[in-house]
Amino acid sequence: APDLWAAAFGCLLSMEGAEEICWGLTFLRERSGEHFAYDGGAFMIDIAILEKLNAPAREERLANLREVLKTTEFPPMVPQYINNHIHTTYSFSPYSPTAAVYAARMEGLCTAGIIDHDSISGAQEFLAAAELIGMPVTVGMECRVSMNGTALEGKRTNNPDQVGVSYMTIQSVPHDKIETLNAWFAPYRAARGRRNRAMVEKINALLDGIALDYDRDVLPLSEAKEDGGVTERHLMYALAKKMTQKAGKGQPMADYLASIGLSLSEKQKNQMLDTAYPFYEYDLLGILKSAFVPKIYIDATDECPNVRDVAKLCQDLDALLCYAYLGDVTASVTGDKKAQKFEDEYLDDVIACIKSCGIRAVTYMPTRNTPEQLARLRRLCDENGLFQVSGEDINSPRQSFVIKAMENPLFSNLIDATWKLIGHEKTGSASC
Repeated sequence: APDLWAAAFGCLLSMEGAEEICWGLTFLRERSGEHFAYDGGAFMIDIAILEKLNAPAREERLANLREVLKTTEFPPMVPQYINNHIHTTYSFSPYSPTAAVYAARMEGLCTAGIIDHDSISGAQEFLAAAELIGMPVTVGMECRVSMNGTALEGKRTNNPDQVGVSYMTIQSVPHDKIETLNAWFAPYRAARGRRNRAMVEKINALLDGIALDYDRDVLPLSEAKEDGGVTERHLMYALAKKMTQKAGKGQPMADYLASIGLSLSEKQKNQMLDTAYPFYEYDLLGILKSAFVPKIYIDATDECPNVRDVAKLCQDLDALLCYAYLGDVTASVTGDKKAQKFEDEYLDDVIACIKSCGIRAVTYMPTRNTPEQLARLRRLCDENGLFQVSGEDINSPRQSFVIKAMENPLFSNLIDATWKLIGHEKTGSASC
C-alpha cells in the first residue's frame, strides 16, 4: 500500500548499510504482498518478473513490461537516488534494458542511466521502458581510448588490465544521434571480437577437459547480434557455465576450483556452497575474473580509438565525453578487482592532459573512493572547469542500484548534474 511505502522509506533513509536497506525493502515487500528474491546481501526483482523482462526479443520484453505494470506498485521516488552507470545485457548484466529500468524504479531511484561497453544499442529500449514506467532517464555508453600521442601515453590511468588505455563514458547522447554513435563504434566492436577469440584460445590452453567455442558458448550470452558489446566478463561467464557443467555446484565445485589451483576466501567458499542462489555462475564469474583474466589478457589495440578522435566525435554529436576516475583501489566493491595503484600519484597531470584533449567532464563513484580522494578530485574539477557526473556501475545481481552516498548533501551537485544530462539530451538546452 502507498502509505506503507511512504512510512517505510522514511525509516530506510536513516539506515546505514546496504544490508539494512535490503532487509528493510524485503520486509516491506513481503508486508505489501510482493515476493522478491533476497540473498542476504542484496535484493533483486522477482525472478519470474525478471525472466519476463529478459525475454529474447526487445518487443517481447516491452510487451511483458506493459503486462507487469498492470499489477505493480512502485515505492516513492527518492530525490537523492540517481545512478547514471547501469550496464545491461548489451554489454554484461543480468538485466535487459527493460529489466534495468524496472529494477531501478523498484528500488526507489528517481532517474537512471544506461551505460554499456562499446555499444549504445540498448538505449532505445531503455528509453521506451522508461516512458512506460514514467521515469526520467539518460543514455550513454562506455569505451576505452588509446592515450597515444598524449602526456599519458604508456601510463596507467583507470584501466586495471593495460597501461596507455583509459576508460571513458559518453554521457547525455542526444536521442537522434544514438544510431550514429553506435555505427561509429562498429569497427571497434569487431576488433574486440577478434581479440576475444584469441583469448578464448588461451583459456582452452590453460585448462584440461574444458573447451570453449566463441560462437557456440560466448556469443549466445551476449547481444552481439544486435550490436551489443562482448567483454572479458562474457568469456568468464561462458567458462563458469562450462565448469558448472563439468563439476556441478556446491562442494564439488569448491573441490574442482582447488584442484586447478584456486584458493577461495571464506566468502567465495560460501558462495560456491550456496547451490540455491539463482545466479550461481555470476558468483563463479567473479572468482574466475580475478584468477584468469590476468593470465589470458591480450592488450587491446585496434579496438581502442584515439582519445582525440573520440573527443572530436562527441563534440560533433553534442554528447559529453567524461574521464572515468578510478583512484587507487584498496578494496573492491564488486569483489573482482584487486588492490592496485592507478592515477592518484599524478592526478594533476591526468586532469591537465584530458582537458588538453578536449574532454569536458569527469565521472566518479563516491562510494568507491576515500573522502580525501574525492576532495582532491572535486577541487581539481572545479579549478579546471570540468563538469562532474556520477554513477556506480551495475553489472551483478548482488548489487543494489541505490548509491547511498548520494544522501550526503556534499554530492548534491551530482544530482543536479544528472538532471542537466537529461535536459540536454532531450532538448540540447541545458548546460553541461
